[in-house]
Amino acid sequence: MEFLLALAVFVPVLGAVASSLSVGKKAAISISAFTTGISLLFVTLVAWGSGVLSSGTSSYTELYNWSPLGTAGFRLDGLSLPFALIIGVLSFVITFFASPYMAHKFHEDGIEKWGLFFTLYQLYFSGMLGAVLATNLIEFYIFFELMLIPSYFLIAEFGYGDKGRISFMYFIWTHFGALIMLAGLIYLGYSAGSFDLSALSTSALLLPVAVQLFVAVALSVGLSVKLAAFGLHVWLPHAHAEAPTPISALLSPAMIGIGGYALLRFMVTLLPQGYSIVSPYLLFWGFITILYGGLMALAQDDIKRLLAYSSISQMGYILVGIGSANVLGYAGATLQYVAHGLGKGTLFMVAGILIMQTGTRSISKLGGLAKRMPITATLALVGFLTIMGVPPTAGFISEFFIFQGAFATATLSGSILRFALAFLAMLASLLTFGYALWTMKRIFFGKLPDNLAEAKDPSIWALAPMFALCALSIIIGIYPFLLDRAADFFRIAIGGA
Repeated sequence: MEFLLALAVFVPVLGAVASSLSVGKKAAISISAFTTGISLLFVTLVAWGSGVLSSGTSSYTELYNWSPLGTAGFRLDGLSLPFALIIGVLSFVITFFASPYMAHKFHEDGIEKWGLFFTLYQLYFSGMLGAVLATNLIEFYIFFELMLIPSYFLIAEFGYGDKGRISFMYFIWTHFGALIMLAGLIYLGYSAGSFDLSALSTSALLLPVAVQLFVAVALSVGLSVKLAAFGLHVWLPHAHAEAPTPISALLSPAMIGIGGYALLRFMVTLLPQGYSIVSPYLLFWGFITILYGGLMALAQDDIKRLLAYSSISQMGYILVGIGSANVLGYAGATLQYVAHGLGKGTLFMVAGILIMQTGTRSISKLGGLAKRMPITATLALVGFLTIMGVPPTAGFISEFFIFQGAFATATLSGSILRFALAFLAMLASLLTFGYALWTMKRIFFGKLPDNLAEAKDPSIWALAPMFALCALSIIIGIYPFLLDRAADFFRIAIGGA
């Protein structure tokens, strides 16, 4: 298994080079499908062969000398496994969805740029995968920025509307957050004497409370920009709404949740005293984010903007799990990334299908499409059920453990404030049911507009990726093995019930 994780991260970079030399649609899609598929296979083989897939107490690490920062490499364990698998699954299946969708968009634009699109796409995937597997703080930052730069160009080159201004706003906001995070990471590394995560797992615990608190605050603010938490969310509705839909289906389900991964990896496990001070604020921030995102989603007529605000709300669940100060909440937040990825990936592809098949993204101009597009309607329902947290989808398990962890800490500590925030966050989750069911009703039920009488389900290339994500949501909802792996990881990393 030696070098398999490194290959998983860098094969897509080689694919990007090859795609930049190709001009044809079939060649570009084939290269991207191969590189994302082989990366997913390598991660799965490592997870299986190292025992991480069967037990979150196992781990697999590849280390390489990296002067002057010591060592860097890639690590797969109970925390990085769920993130790496979902990034791989989404990137692989969305490659196939991009075929019909980008053909539709290139037809509208009057010019085809298949090689450029998939060059940037594979670099974007490599950045996300490298970030969640990194074993060094500076290495993490490099991959964190690598996923920003190609996604900026994907929006600037292939987006809709005022794509130049929107892509620039996206870059400035998320880069600003990354720099705040970097300040915290550098201060942590120099204070603890190492940038290597394995060394930090012991040395960071001995840092003074003031140092831990500064780093925890810097990480919370910087990474909450990527999470699009309330107050730092301004960039997300614009970027996700105007990005080409295959990229929206990665920005929302895969990329923004990596901020949650970093909070769990760096703050919860390395800075216990600093985390204990900021965790109630994260719990409150999570509640406000769920509430705000849900209310704004209810007010939208544009299906992509609705899904963008929904993503803000869903990131609130992850913040509640992180702020729960409980292993169950941490594991629930990890699985929420998985559930949100599967559900929102499906729904953004549904939005893309509606754009292709009806020519509009305005919900008020749609209706009755279940008669003409029954398969799309069924898949949309499964996607909404997943983000609503309805059994037997993955969303039910993740939200159950998030709130179980939040209430457990409130009960054990006797904190009325924690109990109130957990209760309010649970109440705010009702908004997800509101905008999800109302959107289903407005798009797929009621009277079919005359101009949509010929609408129909798209080709299998557009439907198959959604089938895969919906099936995984139900399978993981019934057998949530990734939750067990994450819980095992946190029990060993920090202890607790």
